[in-house]
Amino acid sequence: MTLSWRGLIGFSILMIVSVNAQQQPLPQRALMVGTKEAPPFSMKEPDGNWIGISIDLWRQIAAELDLTYEFRELDLKQLLDGVKNHSLDVAVAALTITPEREKNFDFTHAYYMTGLGIAVASKARNPWFAVIRRFMSFAFLKILLSLALVLLVVGFLVWWFERKKNPKQFNGNIAKGIGSGFWWSAVTMTTVGYGDKAPITFAGRFAALIWMFVGIILISSFTAAITSSLTVSQLGSMVKGPEDLPRVTVGTIINTTSESYLEQIRISYLPYKTPQEGLIALKKGEIDALVYDAPILRYYIQRDYIGSLHVLPKRLLRQNYGIALTSNSLLREQINVVLLQKIREKAWQDKLFQYLGE
Repeated sequence: MTLSWRGLIGFSILMIVSVNAQQQPLPQRALMVGTKEAPPFSMKEPDGNWIGISIDLWRQIAAELDLTYEFRELDLKQLLDGVKNHSLDVAVAALTITPEREKNFDFTHAYYMTGLGIAVASKARNPWFAVIRRFMSFAFLKILLSLALVLLVVGFLVWWFERKKNPKQFNGNIAKGIGSGFWWSAVTMTTVGYGDKAPITFAGRFAALIWMFVGIILISSFTAAITSSLTVSQLGSMVKGPEDLPRVTVGTIINTTSESYLEQIRISYLPYKTPQEGLIALKKGEIDALVYDAPILRYYIQRDYIGSLHVLPKRLLRQNYGIALTSNSLLREQINVVLLQKIREKAWQDKLFQYLGE
């Protein structure tokens, strides 16, 4: 099959552009490479040396391209800002490729694909501790305070109607009178009705009649709320997937993709600075689930929490990890070529198995 003259010209132009891209001059100075602790992708050893999946891959790429560089340890925000403002040339860690970040700088091709994972306790906790924790929760205390406020309002009304014509049961000073009204409203709502106090005025009895019917509804709702609250707390360790997150206490790591995801799907959460802090909270029972990058959760659990915590098989959000570069970096094409070669080699699969058991 022969090519037309137009096809030959187009092919020639494509080859010239490709060769020029591969022959772009590389920086002669030492590159400033930012990183952070994100085991097992980037880890700092006691002697200050950096290792990990991402770090090892970068070292291979740099050796292939004959690049000189030095590492600088920063937190996540400083890494992203550094690549954005060109104070860093490269950022290597467990960096997720997102549309928001692509607006500020460039990424290489993805070298690892994963998702957000949910870490939970492997064994159900003692139900009595769960019950006590639920009784001390803010949600439960809010229910009690709301009920007490309603009882106080009703008690005040009955005292106001009865204070002059029924002084024996609802008189005395204001505090004592309102206290008597509060007591009457409480025993009436619970249908105990000791009979030690009863309104005799028309307004008082009319208010009492309404309160009796309202009290039946309130006590039923209150009982249902308590039952639901305690049931949820006992089932907190039985999280099976993302559909269970809205009814349990969730934790995540601040300034991460997992935090953005939970905010997007409107799930409240407790923030932690590091995955280690979140896993400690999960182990103590302060939270029922920890949402974060699945491979990092698996790494820490395999290292420190085997048998007590585990990561659910379901993934919440697909994530691609890449190496961050400054916008329009001359390194991007050269790095991509080497990166794609390396992740197709058996040595790469062996490295993933070494660190992640994959």
